[in-house]
Amino acid sequence: MALETWVKGSFTAATLTRDTYRKGSGPVVIVVHEIPGITPAVERFADDVVNAGFTVVMPNLVGTPGQEVSGKYIASSMLKVCISKEFTNMALQKTSPIIAWLRALARSLHQEVGGKGVGAVGMCFSGGFALGMMVDDIMIAPVLSQPSMPFTVGKARGADLNLSPDDAVVVAQRAANGCEVLGLRFTQDKLVGNRFDSLRTLLGDAFIAIELPSQSPKDHSVLTEQRDEASVQRVLDFFSEKLL
Repeated sequence: MALETWVKGSFTAATLTRDTYRKGSGPVVIVVHEIPGITPAVERFADDVVNAGFTVVMPNLVGTPGQEVSGKYIASSMLKVCISKEFTNMALQKTSPIIAWLRALARSLHQEVGGKGVGAVGMCFSGGFALGMMVDDIMIAPVLSQPSMPFTVGKARGADLNLSPDDAVVVAQRAANGCEVLGLRFTQDKLVGNRFDSLRTLLGDAFIAIELPSQSPKDHSVLTEQRDEASVQRVLDFFSEKLL
């Protein structure tokens, strides 16, 4: 049974309802899966966060929880992301609508659990979501793993951070006030484009970049499918430093 040790629930905000999977105790960390969905490798990473002392909530945004990765499954999930109005996958300088839902989820969980604030990690298409969640002061541990949206069709999209101009101003101010952002990628990952340069420009010294030498053109998922153990530990340390 998929995710049998997790408690399934749901959360609704602004007429949008999504299933959630919850486990653990301690400060809240929201783990947002990559394409194609909450795979066994995503669950493994989320379990590591739980074991490090956190309440972890995984929203199910696309795909079938627990299903293994396959080419057909990736294509199916990618199509759903491309046609969904919740994700800004091509437009420039626009915050994906799903981020408003994630911010509401974070506020609800923080009100329930308490603590200094919340953390979040996104991967691949969701890689930049924690950046948009920084609009709220409670987001104090944002992690961006291989941020890949909007899709890197052209140089401008490859540098875009999936933020509206107004949100970018708030995020930059929070960074200037000391909120650090952890980013991870493989150096030759074309899906990430030039976003790390954009992040350095927007965030300055508040951006902590973990850039791993690519061993294969397929290297993409730093924390899951091509899992780098040292990077997983760095994320866990980051959450501990900021939240515990």
